[in-house]
Amino acid sequence: MTDNPDTILSNETPGKVGFLGPKGTFCHEAALSQPDLAASELVPFRSIAEVFEAVDSDLVELGVVPLENTIEGSVSLTLDMLIFDSEAMIQREIDHNISLCLAGNNGSELANIKTVISHPHALAQCRSFIENNLSHAITKASDSTASAANMVKHSNDLAIAAICPTEAARAHNLEILDSQIQDRDVNQTRFIVIGKSICAPSGKDKTSIVGFQRANRPGSLVAILTEFAERGIDLTKLESRPTKEGLGQYCFLMDFVGHISEKNIADTLTKIRIEQADIKFLGSYGVAGDTEIKTLPANSKVWKETDVWLTDLLNKVKSS
Repeated sequence: MTDNPDTILSNETPGKVGFLGPKGTFCHEAALSQPDLAASELVPFRSIAEVFEAVDSDLVELGVVPLENTIEGSVSLTLDMLIFDSEAMIQREIDHNISLCLAGNNGSELANIKTVISHPHALAQCRSFIENNLSHAITKASDSTASAANMVKHSNDLAIAAICPTEAARAHNLEILDSQIQDRDVNQTRFIVIGKSICAPSGKDKTSIVGFQRANRPGSLVAILTEFAERGIDLTKLESRPTKEGLGQYCFLMDFVGHISEKNIADTLTKIRIEQADIKFLGSYGVAGDTEIKTLPANSKVWKETDVWLTDLLNKVKSS
């Protein structure tokens, strides 16, 4: 199941759209959930990096890659490609429910499985299941959950199983040994559509940037965050990432409510870029699902009440 507002979908069918393949991956399902993407030519790639490279080289117009999962968190390779290795920007989000099964060749039995194959994130999402039911088995990484199913099918080995989507198991005529094996009942992955443009405002947008502090001094990060707070901009995500230039050196990925075309957003980024940090812009785009987007202007009631409250407290400070 996906949950995406129609307002973020394009009125035009894009050309080729790349995705983390092969067919049958959750990434493929996410792409098919979008009418405009489903109507285009969907092109599978073996890795997340290859999807980004295809977008950068104009081999495809758009790409679909996983960004984060409710159980395992951010997909590091996607973040690194966005931050360091690609000029592609986020066009939209797609939230997709994830259900994983354990599948083997016909005649396989759970007790006899010695090797479990899947994408590293899928293996991590089923860590408890593996520990409780397959502690004797070894795990091996694959490029995707669908490719894991394909590897098991072509192995003809009854001791090898894949963690994969149910549809991928069925597509490869595998026997489902157990279903719904993810560690949490609620398991969603957020995918992003990447491209080279900046989306027009939808009225329900957020912006993503990466900040590279010019000087690591006390209060420098607070100074950046204060720029958002003073303008009433809702910062929805703050995540540090290594800059890859030395231990202890980090950049900061930030998501916040609003579109780059809005004056308060533009003013905030301008101020930060001039005084605090270099910025890589990752996109302004429509949010997925029914997420409520609210901005808090500095002249709102709560700001005025807080100003009165703070002024009252300061008036009570004893003079030295």
